[in-house]
Amino acid sequence: MTTKQDYYTLDDFNFKDKTVLLRVDTNCPLSKEDLSIVNDVRIRAVTPTVRELIGKRAKLVIIAHQSRKGKWDCTGLEQHAKRLSKNLNIPVKYVDDVIGDKAKQAIMDLKPGEILMLGNVRTMDSETAKLDMVGHSEGEIVKALAPLIDYYVCDAFGAAHRSQCSLVGFPLKVPSASGRLMARELYALRSIFDNPRRPSVFILGGAKFGDVPHMIDVVMEHGMVDTVIIVGLAGNAFLYARGVDIGEASSAILKDELTPENIEIAKQVMTKYGQHILLPVDVAVERDGKRVSVNIGDMPTKEPALDIGDLSIDKFQKVIESSKTSFMSGPAGMFEKPGFEMGTKGLMEAMVNSKGLSVIGGGHTASAAEKFDYADRMSYLSTGGGALETFLLREPLPVIEALKESKKRFPAD
Repeated sequence: MTTKQDYYTLDDFNFKDKTVLLRVDTNCPLSKEDLSIVNDVRIRAVTPTVRELIGKRAKLVIIAHQSRKGKWDCTGLEQHAKRLSKNLNIPVKYVDDVIGDKAKQAIMDLKPGEILMLGNVRTMDSETAKLDMVGHSEGEIVKALAPLIDYYVCDAFGAAHRSQCSLVGFPLKVPSASGRLMARELYALRSIFDNPRRPSVFILGGAKFGDVPHMIDVVMEHGMVDTVIIVGLAGNAFLYARGVDIGEASSAILKDELTPENIEIAKQVMTKYGQHILLPVDVAVERDGKRVSVNIGDMPTKEPALDIGDLSIDKFQKVIESSKTSFMSGPAGMFEKPGFEMGTKGLMEAMVNSKGLSVIGGGHTASAAEKFDYADRMSYLSTGGGALETFLLREPLPVIEALKESKKRFPAD
């Protein structure tokens, strides 16, 4: 059966007795104390594709990444393999190798219905080389593994915005398809954002302020949203751009984001869409070991703002509860710290109480939704962070472009 899409899915190939390389995004938040997995939502998200492939008697090889080289949480994937095995209730073999003799031999030893996970591809410099799909198709990872496989499947929606070797190189060398998670993400996001039910509200938080002004400009320009609520460190940065003295402690946290260029763009966006943008009216700080809400008019504070304040929570909840579509990317504050989860939790509570379509996007936001037991009450939980933002900005996703090229090069079964 040939799909009507411009890239293949699992329906287009016969995987029985074939060696399939499955690229997933199981990049998980880890504990700084012992590097253990804190939340495995991304691992659980790919289990339907894994189950389907082994159910079709494929010899399944899984590649993935954890963080990136040089960062504290860049680790091997043995615990990821164990967590996947637990979720599947099926053994998952692991070798801490990507393209060496150990990895190659383990692949060749696989039997139909067996699963093997290789080491962290991000430990290899060639994975993140600045190349396009053609350049990456000649990379060492592809050269080493492509001769050992029959098909490549990409289910790494969370990394679909990256042009990296294990993501875009294989589709030019072997028949390739999207996994079920990838297809489901794209279908859901298109249905949500191409024709949203009104009124529509976006809640943008987290720490990456530099991307937010451009995102607001695009979603407003395309009529995707009626109101944008800005919280988290991004909210603090917008307050700064509006002329609010947020204090030295908060400014220090944002020093890499508060560039003159970013501030100017934020000012332009607020001038253009000011009536549609809501900023916090108060922030929460830690004072004498307690959460204290401070009105914007009473700033600056010597303590950093760790969450939106109580008045902001109440104000934003009213807007969200009256919406027909609500989308949240990025937490409202340091939700991991007791007392400062109130903003994130309160906004998510309003989303599930709205009776409208509610969507969560991004790894940290998904972790918060899981922590507060809202994940199963949302209409949709996306595993994408940067990929989701790229999609919203109407920019091409390199992984999808590579899968399209693969369909042009290889016939379906």
